[in-house]
Amino acid sequence: MLRILLFLATNFAILLVLGIAMQVLGIDDMLAASGSGFNTQGILAFSMLFGFGGAFLSLAMSKFLAKRGMRVQIIEQPSNETERWLVSTVERFAKQSNIGMPEVGIFNQPQPNAFATGMSRNNALVAVSTGLLTQMDRDEVEAVLGHEIAHVANGDMITMGLLQGVLNTFVIFLSRLGGYIVDRVILKNQRGHGIGYFVTTIIFQILLSILASVIAMWFSRRREFRADEGGAQLAGKSKMIRALKRLQQVNEPQDLEGEFAAFGISGRRSGFSELFLSHPPLEKRIRHLEAQQIL
Repeated sequence: MLRILLFLATNFAILLVLGIAMQVLGIDDMLAASGSGFNTQGILAFSMLFGFGGAFLSLAMSKFLAKRGMRVQIIEQPSNETERWLVSTVERFAKQSNIGMPEVGIFNQPQPNAFATGMSRNNALVAVSTGLLTQMDRDEVEAVLGHEIAHVANGDMITMGLLQGVLNTFVIFLSRLGGYIVDRVILKNQRGHGIGYFVTTIIFQILLSILASVIAMWFSRRREFRADEGGAQLAGKSKMIRALKRLQQVNEPQDLEGEFAAFGISGRRSGFSELFLSHPPLEKRIRHLEAQQIL
């Protein structure tokens, strides 16, 4: 789950900064200069530009943020048998999936976890935690690696980037529409943009961004089932189920940080907060996988 939370957090920050910058630099006023009405076409065009720009900037930064934020140690030259096995397994799965060889790394976390990220299918990073290597056997780790390679092969980060771009566009557009209505209709301001516009726009942008995150997390949970199926096809169905059951045995697997959360291997559930989780409950994933016709 590590990968997506970092992606969403970065995207949210970029979106908020760009929104404030549009106001400070007078872009909003410029778009409204055509008259006293709401410049629908102009604001929608800028919303798309900033919305998709913010999403793909987050995507472009994903590997850098992973390496720095999670302190991933990239395996340049394997120094032991475990590292050699990791690299060779990822290489084998990458060839089977017809994607470029991802970078392979290890990050220090006691809980078993892993994630994949990157700008494209041929420029990705697959990283595993130290806890994964110590608490799972080779077959289970192999299944987890298959799961992460499936995320890369399915183009999940690009798909999430496109989805986030669409959501960002609506967040920016609707927040400005809400600000306009409050400023002009409720507060009766007829000169440019008043304080009501700026305050309302920021509040709406924050609230709508939270709603957009819920939608993105729902979509991520759907993609997680596909990644489980992909992992089962690469490593074997029994190994994938064993890996998921092993995660159930661990005391409350921790979600990964930031955008990486949605494309990790584990995730927690917690009542209402499940709406903001990028992974379905493990028991649902196991049942789904057991029902698939995969050897």
